[in-house]
Amino acid sequence: MDIGVNYLNIVKKRFMEIKKLGDQTFHQLDDEQLYWSNHEESNSITVIIKHVGGNMVSRWSDFLSTDGEKSNRNRDLEFDDSYLPRKELIRIWEHGWQIVFNTLDDLTEQDLLKKVKIRGENHLVMAAIERQVSHYSYHVGQIVYIGKLLKTSEWQSLSIPRGKSNQFNKTMFEQHKN
Repeated sequence: MDIGVNYLNIVKKRFMEIKKLGDQTFHQLDDEQLYWSNHEESNSITVIIKHVGGNMVSRWSDFLSTDGEKSNRNRDLEFDDSYLPRKELIRIWEHGWQIVFNTLDDLTEQDLLKKVKIRGENHLVMAAIERQVSHYSYHVGQIVYIGKLLKTSEWQSLSIPRGKSNQFNKTMFEQHKN
């Protein structure tokens, strides 16, 4: 397998892991908690979902042929904290991810060194992908952190629980012997 094919497989897996963290957080929260924010300058999970969803549709639609900042995107509106039902928020979230994964599935190794534009600036496809990995990780990290703040002791860990690192490492090393 060539390096480009490996890279595309790795990045798809990373995006799936990022999405899963968001999904697992949403399942732990009630509808009201999706709208919680610490103060007027902080974003609620609702705002983050709308922003990430808008970014995904803009960046990944017609990825190789049009600027990643689409003229029909209203980024400022994504930061409006108006009410949307959970079902609509999940639809926005899932729709954005579907566009990401469909686009990645269509990319070839040869596409990785092509150039795409974001706000008129040229980026190698590989760099544009990495930009989005970083961006989505940042915002999903915010979602997880808000979830942990709200659930406190009821929070169910999405990684290795505190005090369980040695046990986790032992299990991993046993699974991967050879």
